[in-house]
Amino acid sequence: MEKEVRTISLFSGAGGLDTGAIKAGASIIWANDMMKEACDTYRKNIGTHIEQGDINTKIDKLKGLGEVDLVIGGPPCQGFSVAGKMDTNDPRSQLIWSYVRVIEAVRPQAFVMENVKALATFEKWAMVRKRLLHSLRTLGYMVNLMVLNASDYDVPQARERVFVIGFKGAKCNIPDIEKMIRPYAHKASTVRETLSILDRAGEGNNRGTCKAKITLAEHPILRKSPYAGMIFNGLGRPTKIDGYSATLPASMGGNKTPIIDEHELYEGEEPWVKGYHEKIMRDPDVAKFAPAPPFLRRLTVQEAALLQTFPLNYEFCGSQSAQYTQIGNAVPCNLGKAVVSMVIDVLKKKRQMAYVYETQTVINFD
Repeated sequence: MEKEVRTISLFSGAGGLDTGAIKAGASIIWANDMMKEACDTYRKNIGTHIEQGDINTKIDKLKGLGEVDLVIGGPPCQGFSVAGKMDTNDPRSQLIWSYVRVIEAVRPQAFVMENVKALATFEKWAMVRKRLLHSLRTLGYMVNLMVLNASDYDVPQARERVFVIGFKGAKCNIPDIEKMIRPYAHKASTVRETLSILDRAGEGNNRGTCKAKITLAEHPILRKSPYAGMIFNGLGRPTKIDGYSATLPASMGGNKTPIIDEHELYEGEEPWVKGYHEKIMRDPDVAKFAPAPPFLRRLTVQEAALLQTFPLNYEFCGSQSAQYTQIGNAVPCNLGKAVVSMVIDVLKKKRQMAYVYETQTVINFD
């Protein structure tokens, strides 16, 4: 019998990354999150091994769990996100160091940390990146980071995230994780294809409708694409039915919830927003007199969950607002499956490690 991959999950939320990790072969022995509703959702769908509370108060307990092969988790990212204030002093920015403390305490064979793209690419966070990589390498791990687009890994969402991945080994060996992940790529289905298993909004298996009103901006901010800029009041943007959704935010539930064109989705008509965009590009004053058509609505809870690749029968707990938050905060299940599959295959020697650098001389990779 093949040895189980004993896994600890941090900042587990509703279980998006964990659902993917389990499909990849991980055996999750302990999980943790601060949000009560997310823990309730996790217990309902995955298991009772999740504990609610501050991870910083539970690290000593983790040392008693025995051998740990893998640690996974996405520390809250609002402190680094361009959707937030990008505040260096945001307490949520400090939770990546809690993750590092867990790695130091349990010494797994490998780890996977997920976060927003900005942590990997913004100059503002350059020193944080350097300190993070240095801290993990000092603990005895071969570490690298990569930015992935979820749509390349069977998720119908153009959601970019950074993954910091480490394996026990010489700290000056830099794994080529971008090369190692390529065989696990799988182009996603479109939004239309993904939502085709649902009933119409408000009916049957698609009842979690959002009541936030849709209004057109009197002074729209225009871009070349009708799916960019600010055509509507609020941050909810129109969804590309025959393409991929924009990133689903945790702030869904009100006027930040993405917009669906029912005539396009159900009747196969041309996207209304394209024609409207052409008109206001020619004459912006048109926007002052245009009401939003009634066939535009917000994404439902069930649609949002499918776009995050949660199973259709996944049950979310708490208020509808809390459910939207859990879905938006999650790592898409299929993206998690791809990344964790790669890591487990390396641990089980089913796939060879590749290196950017493999040397006994310290490389100033940062």
